[in-house]
Amino acid sequence: MLLLGIDVGTSSIKVSVVDAQTQQCIASASYPETEAEIISQKSGWAEQSPNSWWQFFLQALVKAHATKTYNPKDIAAIGIAYQMHGLVTVDEDQQVLRDAIIWCDSRAVPYGDAAFKAIGEEKCLSHLLNSPGNFTAAKLAWVKENEPLIYERIDKIMLPGDYIAMLLTGSITTSISSLSEGIFWDFKENALSKDVMNFFGFNDSIIPTIKDVFSEHGYVTDLVANLLQLKPGIPVSYKAGDQPNNALSLNVLEPGEVAATAGTSGVIYGVSDQLAYDQQSRVNSFAHVNYTAEQTRIGILLCINGTGILNKWIKNIAGTNSSYADLNNAASKINIGSDGLYIIPFGNGAERMLNNKIVGTHLHNIDLNKHTAAHLYRAGQEGIAFAFRYGLDIMRENKMFPSVIRAGKANMFLSSVFTNAFVNVTNTPVELYNCDGSVGAALGAGIGAKIFNNPKEAFTKMQRLETIEPNGKNAYEEHYQQWKALLIKDM
Repeated sequence: MLLLGIDVGTSSIKVSVVDAQTQQCIASASYPETEAEIISQKSGWAEQSPNSWWQFFLQALVKAHATKTYNPKDIAAIGIAYQMHGLVTVDEDQQVLRDAIIWCDSRAVPYGDAAFKAIGEEKCLSHLLNSPGNFTAAKLAWVKENEPLIYERIDKIMLPGDYIAMLLTGSITTSISSLSEGIFWDFKENALSKDVMNFFGFNDSIIPTIKDVFSEHGYVTDLVANLLQLKPGIPVSYKAGDQPNNALSLNVLEPGEVAATAGTSGVIYGVSDQLAYDQQSRVNSFAHVNYTAEQTRIGILLCINGTGILNKWIKNIAGTNSSYADLNNAASKINIGSDGLYIIPFGNGAERMLNNKIVGTHLHNIDLNKHTAAHLYRAGQEGIAFAFRYGLDIMRENKMFPSVIRAGKANMFLSSVFTNAFVNVTNTPVELYNCDGSVGAALGAGIGAKIFNNPKEAFTKMQRLETIEPNGKNAYEEHYQQWKALLIKDM
């Protein structure tokens, strides 16, 4: 029995086909080959075409089918992971009304701030576990005020994964986890937040049918099944944001367990059994994939917008003819601390852990007689690791003390420079696994379709690749403190 996982990323769409019995991926593919466009009509804006996600998914699935390593008709369930906090709007005919406003778009910060003050900061934090900030509800408020003709035509709002599920099945659903990441869910009332809906003037009818994360969110239509070479009627049985899904992929489900990822954005995601929140909403709390009213499982999420995107920018500027592996190798030959060159890596919109400030990216202490492109490569990776440390210290203020962090051996964790800087500056071991979001989504589909009896059963064959321990020398601490002083000055 096979499972199909779809990961709707910012850079590309990836699909994986997983054998439910062995829990191993037998085929995977992604599209496009180069990173997908982010439309930025104004500074701080970030949009993507939802239709482009569908077209990329179709191309990725064609590539996976072309491996001929499986029979598409044997796929029994579909799971979807997706970039979080986006806003997709459709009319009553399920037609998209505008490009999606995605996670790193900053335009809605004033709308979230206004709601935070009007509803009351303590009430927002205790009921929503967050400030409305720059999340989906605030993005919708921006559309309501600035594009009223579009707003009037909205029948349903969705997150990116809901849109792909809609095209597969014709059904539109959501979950408590999804509503919490959009800041629509009241945890104290265990219901849609009346405070948020009333303050922004939203009608409850725009919210899709609420279902459990692990449940049947619709069934693939005959027309789509024929297009995709699948059996009609198979369920979409799992949908989750990319970071809760990344945690699921690493079997991070219980209190105290912690996952990390360093892709376009950087994230540390820990699970708590308390309705925990940061007083300044610098780290955010959402319902985890296994949250229920009876079993509190809250994902505490630290997000750094300017992570892999900084590494990509440096490559494009200074290493255009080199691979990322080449950059990592060159960086490894530079001293720890990059000979005094420091990079503040916050050039991708408002950073929640910096109180929604747009700080930008800054290069400090450039010596034109000393520093080379390799120094830039290393300083970028160290700057990202230092940003993780800064954010982890905020999580520690909020009583999250990871003894070990699990991560997939992918993206920036492929770099020994970054990984060792991360481990040593945070003083926390990292366990690396061979996993990714699309595989996790496939296994999530198996859980939702009851092919597995419970979530833990889906990960019985998961194997750790390696563990990187701090070396005990604390060689990064002095450099981190200098970096932190520069960050505070830049803020």
